[in-house]
Amino acid sequence: MKKTLLVAMLLIGALMMVFANGEEESTTTASAGAFQVPAGGYDGSDVTITFYHTMGTNLNTVLDDYIAEFNKLYPNIHVQWTQVGSYDDVRDQISTEIVVGSQPNLAYCYPDHVALYNLAGAVATLDNLIDSTIVQNRADGSTEILGLTAEQKADFIEGYYNEGKQFGDGLMYTMPLSKSTEVLYYNKTFFDEHGIKVPTTWAEMEQVCAQIKAIDPNSIPLGYDSESNWFITMCEQYNSPYTSATAPHYLFDNAQNQEFVKMFRDWYQKGYLTTQKLYGAYTSGLFTSTTGVTSYMSIGSSAGATYQRPAKGADGTYPFEVGIATIPQVSESNKKVISQGPSLCIFAKSNPQEVVATWLFVKYLTTTVEFQAEFAMASGYVPVLKSVAKNEVYADFLASADGGDFVTALSAKVCLDQESAYYTSPAFNGSSTARDQVGALIAKCLTLTDDAAIARAFQDAIDECEYNN
Repeated sequence: MKKTLLVAMLLIGALMMVFANGEEESTTTASAGAFQVPAGGYDGSDVTITFYHTMGTNLNTVLDDYIAEFNKLYPNIHVQWTQVGSYDDVRDQISTEIVVGSQPNLAYCYPDHVALYNLAGAVATLDNLIDSTIVQNRADGSTEILGLTAEQKADFIEGYYNEGKQFGDGLMYTMPLSKSTEVLYYNKTFFDEHGIKVPTTWAEMEQVCAQIKAIDPNSIPLGYDSESNWFITMCEQYNSPYTSATAPHYLFDNAQNQEFVKMFRDWYQKGYLTTQKLYGAYTSGLFTSTTGVTSYMSIGSSAGATYQRPAKGADGTYPFEVGIATIPQVSESNKKVISQGPSLCIFAKSNPQEVVATWLFVKYLTTTVEFQAEFAMASGYVPVLKSVAKNEVYADFLASADGGDFVTALSAKVCLDQESAYYTSPAFNGSSTARDQVGALIAKCLTLTDDAAIARAFQDAIDECEYNN
């Protein structure tokens, strides 16, 4: 379903709510407003929570186990989950359901999905729930406060937690469930053999690409899977404008951004790099190749570490050892790495008990160390809590890290080591268009030799964003 149609449907849904609720509600239909917590919090009544996600069988097993544990505390909160294809499938189905008010209670989401849902004011804000000091009685005789304690708030990796507040109004709309980022995969065997230093800055990356090209002239030293992530991350590392949650939204056409694109264009012309769009497939295929043209570095998702590992040979060993490091930076003083992966949003409902009960379940998933550890190990994503690294089972998992059988653990270690560097971009209706446009822009510009053509390509990308908004 085209995004423009989804937007139209949600705007129709918003208008329907205006007519249904009366003129006095017309000023609030573009936002659900701050959710008001009932005086007693969750009152123990029977509530059914519907949850849309994209989990596979192994993760559903983990989820079911912890739903059972949650029900020992709150037996009258019944969680019914539905696996709905991809993240975009979840977005499309919910956008359709919002129009008739049949959206679920809870869903996997990315920030631009939430911005879309908010056209109809469909997402419940979490601030009053997070800050609530209401004491909840649980079935096992214990109690908890409805909100988050200071210790629980501080335990979240800051960049992951702050994603929920990237919507321009300062309110909290989502909670992080599990996350991924980008990391630099490199052929450690090759690097060690030739005494090559793993690059930590982009200036060093250029030097390393030149070294590799001198050793293997037929190689493409670096592959980068996501052009969009590359452009946005460079904006963050340079402190250069990309987008804003408030108008004007599209700020990426500026001299600094054109300069770094030209720099990478020059690298491309020298044969130093390729990208997914230019290569026509994930660049991990080049990185893991042991015949023909190959690469020796690949920047891709931390959750895809097993795809960056070559297949074992006939002797049962890997052709080379995989090394993993943080992606290069512009400056050590301004380290920035993208935060990705699913968050959870709670939908507004006429019965506030549904919202409060859903919050208790979200709080359980996001603050329970054992769930975060088990889910992370099963998914390849990383936990959102700092304290999970001290969990005995997860600590053993990290201790097993290597560049072969346990490459997933090695990826997780890198992700946890760079926790202070994570960023998220502003979310608004049109932020996904900007992301698509800058991805297409950098792929296009790498093939252009005329600087004036690059300037026109930037302006064209801005025009496309504004036209499609």
